[in-house]
Amino acid sequence: MTTLDSLLSRVRACRLCASQLPCEPRPILRAAPTERLLIIGQAPGIKAHESGIPWNDASGIRLRGWLGLSREQFYDERHVAIMPMGFCYPGKGKAGDLPPRPECAPTWHASILAQLPNIELTLLIGHYAQLGYLSERRHATLTDTVKHFADYLPQHFPLPHPSPRNQLWLASNPWFEADVVPALRQRVRALLD
Repeated sequence: MTTLDSLLSRVRACRLCASQLPCEPRPILRAAPTERLLIIGQAPGIKAHESGIPWNDASGIRLRGWLGLSREQFYDERHVAIMPMGFCYPGKGKAGDLPPRPECAPTWHASILAQLPNIELTLLIGHYAQLGYLSERRHATLTDTVKHFADYLPQHFPLPHPSPRNQLWLASNPWFEADVVPALRQRVRALLD
């Protein structure tokens, strides 16, 4: 077993916040040392929890569309790493899923990133990923952070969450599909071709 394999086994066996979760813990992530693209989102939804497959829902379909990747390309573990801010489904809140559990990222992210030497671009999807990785470098709002995505290149690329719940945001911000998505696809193609 490689060091990364051993680490991933420990992460997948994690029960640190089991008493705070609505379901049995099922940490979901994908990582391999060859990957060049890392996706950091919020936390798995219920469909991902049930299937064990990250982004296995309507949000994942939209995200793959933004990236210009087929399902096969997106789930090719040689190229795309997936590491959410919270590894387990956090449960349902009043307006969607609850925030990711705060224990995951500080406990595991640095160790995992240390085992991914080839990552060239990290997609920061949604408020929690941007807060965790951009901190005070973020703009005042998620909209402004995404609009000024070039400020964070070449290391990070902030994105809104692709949830169907964000349909109003997408409709109100047509510049995202017109300007940001083409730039995103170009960066992803350059990494994975």
